[in-house]
Amino acid sequence: MVTVETIRRALLSWYDAHARNLPWRVGPAAHAAGVRGDPYRVWLSEVMLQQTTVPHATPYFLKFTARWPTIGDLAAAPDAEVMAAWAGLGYYARARNLLACARAVAADHGGVFPDTEAGLRSLPGLGPYTAAAVGAIAFDRPTNVVDGNVERVVSRLFAVETPLPAAKPELKRLAGELVRDARPGDWAQALMDLGATVCRPKAPLCERCPLTAHCAAFAAGAPETYPRKTAKAVRPHRHGVAYILTRGDEIALVRRPPDGLLGGMLALPTSDWRSEAWTPDEALAAAPSDADWRHVGEVEHGFTHFTLTLQLLRAEGDGREVIWSRRRDLDGLPSVFLKAARAGLANLL
Repeated sequence: MVTVETIRRALLSWYDAHARNLPWRVGPAAHAAGVRGDPYRVWLSEVMLQQTTVPHATPYFLKFTARWPTIGDLAAAPDAEVMAAWAGLGYYARARNLLACARAVAADHGGVFPDTEAGLRSLPGLGPYTAAAVGAIAFDRPTNVVDGNVERVVSRLFAVETPLPAAKPELKRLAGELVRDARPGDWAQALMDLGATVCRPKAPLCERCPLTAHCAAFAAGAPETYPRKTAKAVRPHRHGVAYILTRGDEIALVRRPPDGLLGGMLALPTSDWRSEAWTPDEALAAAPSDADWRHVGEVEHGFTHFTLTLQLLRAEGDGREVIWSRRRDLDGLPSVFLKAARAGLANLL
């Protein structure tokens, strides 16, 4: 008879042998020897990994921890420097929440993270998932850590027929039934590793899986069809104009408003983004300064909830209320504006 303990033994034994070596992780052998994770590094990695892959997040994590090695260092950092360092990770509200949380820990908790799930949830920007992950991985609390990898493993293990996102409460309940007081941090990371490396979204490696003998989706012969998913709605498409104003080897940037999409980030000046394409006359009328604007192409970019076409207009001149930056120093721009700047400056570089 398959029991929770049978499943846990099989997965934890696999994790002991196959755990990924990650810069923020205390591996199972070191953990068994009494080494505990740094809550700051665990928290930072979890925030970065939301909507981001491990290979993409890792260099950002290494740069952040080299520049701001403690929560106090990050709390004292200027907003603009942190936002610039975050550029390329996307979902920029996470960077604002990162600073708010760091400053709350520094100011209200003496620079020490609360060690309970409830205490972690009281911090700004820490939702249920992040609080559960930090609680389990950093403090060995038996929390129920459920990310996309865990949802996929659990949906296959129990052959859950309800499609996502409606299945989320059921998947969380089933995942919670597997949590025990023993090795909660290792358990959470074992599930994540299994989903990331073996129980993959496509072409799962069932022959390498320690849970194949217990997996209802494998027994049914169609593990790749889980989790069931509701058909995605078509993302709306928007149009805008990006203005590339140069002054010698400098380019004009603006600071976006603190709230909203890409809030607080440096950016190219742009028009509004709307459902209708901008006519040439409208694009010129919305330009940030009087200059000899020329059309130099366009770029496409995808956000989570919509796609965007940006016309590119370029001119040489001066501008009011802009921030001048050297053209070679644009790597800190959000990816949509970096893409637009590189395309618009292509024949000038």
